[in-house]
Amino acid sequence: MNNNDLADCVRRTLNRYFRDLEDEKPHDIHAMVIANVERAMLEIVLEKAAGNQTVAAEMLGINRNTLRRKLSEYTLL
Repeated sequence: MNNNDLADCVRRTLNRYFRDLEDEKPHDIHAMVIANVERAMLEIVLEKAAGNQTVAAEMLGINRNTLRRKLSEYTLL
């Protein structure tokens, strides 16, 4: 898988989102996409790190405290 595969997946999903809106006005799309993608990414990386937050933080390229804050935000602790 390359970066284009992920981008294509996001494009398809957003196109479907807009198609399904019908007459509703879109709202806060950036926050919606970031929250959904980030939560899924955290779940998968934490699983691949066998629950080890230090390893997961290293895989993500973020500080362990940042990871813990994000896990708390998404109620993944």
